[in-house]
Amino acid sequence: GLRVGGMSVNELAVQAGTPCYVLDEADFRQRAGQWRDAFAGWDVYYAGKAFLCTEIARWIRDDGLFLDVCSGGELAVAIRAGMPGSRIGMHGNNKSLAELEAAVDYGVGRIIVDSFEEIDRLAAVAARLGRTASVLVRVTVGVEAHTHEFIATAHEDQKFGFSLASGAAAEAVRRILAHAPQLRLLGLHSHIGSQIFDTSGYEVSARRILRLHAEIAREHGIEMPELDLGGGFGIAYTSEHDPLPPKSLAAEMADIVDRECRANGVGIPRISIEPGRAIAGPSTFTLY
Repeated sequence: GLRVGGMSVNELAVQAGTPCYVLDEADFRQRAGQWRDAFAGWDVYYAGKAFLCTEIARWIRDDGLFLDVCSGGELAVAIRAGMPGSRIGMHGNNKSLAELEAAVDYGVGRIIVDSFEEIDRLAAVAARLGRTASVLVRVTVGVEAHTHEFIATAHEDQKFGFSLASGAAAEAVRRILAHAPQLRLLGLHSHIGSQIFDTSGYEVSARRILRLHAEIAREHGIEMPELDLGGGFGIAYTSEHDPLPPKSLAAEMADIVDRECRANGVGIPRISIEPGRAIAGPSTFTLY
C-alpha cells in the first residue's frame, strides 16, 4: 500500500526503468539522532558511503552530526547541501590531486591519509593554497572483525592505511610533523571491519592504537587531540542478527577507551566513530 508521489512503489520502479531507492526519512533521522545522543561528547560521523544524496547530507547537517565522504563526488554533494567544511571528514585510499585540492580549498575539517605519497601530495597542495590541512593517520592494527568473531594478528593487510606492526604508522606521523605548518596532525584512525555485533574487536583495536598514541606522545612531546575508532556496526538482516543498541555500544566503548587511556598514562582524546549502514540500512530499500 506504500505510495510515493501518488504512484505505487511498483509503478515508480517501472517508470524509473532502473533501480531506485525508497527511504524512510523519519526512521533515518531517528536512528541518526539515537547515535548522536548515545555518543554525546563524541563526534558521530555518518559514513556517506553507506548511502548519500544531497537531501541526506542536509539531514545530517541539520541534525548535528558530522559527515564522512570518500570521493570528490561525495564531497560535491556535501558542499551542495551546505555542510560546513569543519564537519566533514574525507577518506579514500587513492585521492586524486583534484580531490585533495577541493578538500583543502573548502576547509574540510580532517583528511584521513593512507599513504606516504598522499602525505607529500597533500602538503604540496596546502602550501600552494596557503592553507593548513588537518589530518588523521589511518592505521592498520592487525584486527579483522566480522559479525561476532574477530582475528587479531601481528601482521596487517596493506590494502588501506599504515601498518602498526611494521612501524609505517609511526613513520607517517614523523613525516606529517615534518610538513608543518602545511599539515596539522589531529590523531589516529582505525577501522577494523563491518557487520560487527559486539565490542571485543574494538577493545583489541583500541588497546593497540592507544599504545601507539602514547608512544607518539613520548617521542614527540605531543598528545594528539583526536582518535577515530571507525565504524562497521552491524544491523539485523535476519532474525539471527542481534545488534547492540547505540546506548549499550556507547557505554561499552567509553569504558574501553577510559581503561586503555589510563593504562597508557595519557589523557582521553576527542573520540569519533563512523556509523553508516547502522543508520541508513534499516531505513532504505532498493526497488528493481
